[in-house]
Amino acid sequence: MEQQPVLDVIGVTKRYGPSRGVQDVSFRVRRGEVVGLLGPNGAGKTTTLRVITGYLPASSGRVQIDGHDLWDEPFEVRRRVGYLPDNPPLYPEMTVWEYLSFMADIHEVPRARRAARIEEIAERLELTDVLGRLVGRLSRGYRQRVGLAQAVVHEPPLLVCDEPTVGLDPHQVVEMRELIRSFSKEHAVLFSSHVLSEVQLLCNNIVIIHGGRVQAQGSPAELTSHLHGGLARVRVRVKAAADEAAEALRGLDGVSGVGVEEEAAAAGGVARLLVEGGGGTTADDLTDRISVALAGRGWPVRELRVLENTLEELFLELTETEKAEKAQAARAAKAAAAGGKEGAG
Repeated sequence: MEQQPVLDVIGVTKRYGPSRGVQDVSFRVRRGEVVGLLGPNGAGKTTTLRVITGYLPASSGRVQIDGHDLWDEPFEVRRRVGYLPDNPPLYPEMTVWEYLSFMADIHEVPRARRAARIEEIAERLELTDVLGRLVGRLSRGYRQRVGLAQAVVHEPPLLVCDEPTVGLDPHQVVEMRELIRSFSKEHAVLFSSHVLSEVQLLCNNIVIIHGGRVQAQGSPAELTSHLHGGLARVRVRVKAAADEAAEALRGLDGVSGVGVEEEAAAAGGVARLLVEGGGGTTADDLTDRISVALAGRGWPVRELRVLENTLEELFLELTETEKAEKAQAARAAKAAAAGGKEGAG
């Protein structure tokens, strides 16, 4: 039986006057998952998170959290969300203890449970030694930990983090990622970022958003499996004439295409080729056949490397395709407008 989602976003659209911030956004997050909302700056990530957390009303669509609908039960939904925005809502004149106590009160943590919960979360986030210090005198890394502490102090089913590693040094970035991953054991976690490597390292599932629309979603393996038609690709560097090597490889069983990336003469006598498999040929089968064929010709092989499909390739493919389509539509509209003026003249 499939686990029910903690967060269910259904066809959410947010309009700002005549323009749309996001359009028809849908995805789910289950307990135990870290789902990454990935997109460039201005893609609609923060708008989506603000709608989910109730800071912005959706123009249409539904958001359900832990079985409660944001439109029908806004207060019940907000009780079930912990939100770490890109700029945490900190009060610099308070001590860390005072601030977390204040946030626990706002989130209706029972008074009898409050002190124990603050101590518990402070120990987990390594804040115990700074509980008596003013928030405004903490380093950026500690302030971000305090922001995370306020987001989980009331033990919400859903934790939402908007670009939580921005401004942190590399060591702090690693620590923050590990902390967020650890919270996925008790919470469903929605994590937004424009950093591809970060999302790929941290998230079980990824939602790619661009231009306010969901372009693709799934696990990293699912998302990249469809690139290049799902074909295995192998880069070959061989000491031989490029055209001869290419011709020899094109005749192999399971090879659908061979491209010359660099001629032998230009590369000191070593040609570089890109070989694509076909007909369900695996990468292992393809490399075996290539190595046997080249060895049989007596050509020294300098490199034989399977090319992994990457999230970066997919991201660029999706975003560049949309950019090209928009440019084409703009040119068509401009041409139509110019034609209309000529007709009127």
